[in-house]
Amino acid sequence: MKTRVTELLNIKYPIIQGGMAWVAEHSLAAAVSQAGGFGLIGAANAPVEVVREEIRKARELTDQPFGVNIMLLSPHAKDIAQMVTEENVAAVTTGAGNPEPYIPMWKEAGIRVIPVVASVALAKRMEKHGADAVVAEGCESGGHIGQTTTMALVPQVADAVRIPVIAAGGIGDGRGMAAALMLGAEAVQMGTRFVVAEESIVHENYKQKIIKARDIDSEVTGLTTGHPVRSLRNQMTREYLRMEQEGASFEELEYMTLGSLRKAVMDGDVKGGTVMAGQIAGLVKKEQTCAEIIQEMLSEAGALLKKDWNIG
Repeated sequence: MKTRVTELLNIKYPIIQGGMAWVAEHSLAAAVSQAGGFGLIGAANAPVEVVREEIRKARELTDQPFGVNIMLLSPHAKDIAQMVTEENVAAVTTGAGNPEPYIPMWKEAGIRVIPVVASVALAKRMEKHGADAVVAEGCESGGHIGQTTTMALVPQVADAVRIPVIAAGGIGDGRGMAAALMLGAEAVQMGTRFVVAEESIVHENYKQKIIKARDIDSEVTGLTTGHPVRSLRNQMTREYLRMEQEGASFEELEYMTLGSLRKAVMDGDVKGGTVMAGQIAGLVKKEQTCAEIIQEMLSEAGALLKKDWNIG
């Protein structure tokens, strides 16, 4: 199955795993890449040597290409931006900041640059500054979100830029993949479904919270602060929304969520922690291996698009 994205990243299938903080570590990234997709290690706020070690551990598990997602607001972003050139990763995806200062360095090192964008204007700007592709991420996704839905955003971005577009947000099965390709995307990026993969190190409580979720169980917090986040409804989101409505300061709200994602992912606290997940959580019904997830998606999408892809 060839698209410009599969050729750009030298992968078999146009399925990319999101670079989720605390979730996207070496074992998940390697499993996705080994299955023919493109795995990402989420750098989040981790120090540079921690991320370097994750890259080297992934290389012990797969000889297939994978990348690193760099959260540019991290205090370690500059060091990690340099380190990925030393480790010669296949691609970098970026979020929460402006990657422009680093793009020439990455391009010179032969690293593919794929920023995550939530608007047409940002997609055009990234293309102008040398990005190889963009991830157009709709507000259905888990974690930090923009305002536009995937259905509306992807075709507008695809019309506005010449570089390949990867669709993200609200995609959890072959139907979503087929729809994204019809909208003009040349690959999809998924987070929530890979959270419950067998190779994911996420606490079982977190996985079960997603598997048991209904279509209406996600909540957006932080709208008043300008930093909206989608996660599954629980005690923490209820308290956060109450404080928001009562006019709590940004600092108070930030303090409340400090370390809350790690609490949910690593410790399994799905009541007081932040259980980031997209609106497709209601579609996710079971744990599967990364290979099973990818093969199932390709079979579904191929049948819908009447494509006889060589899968396996």
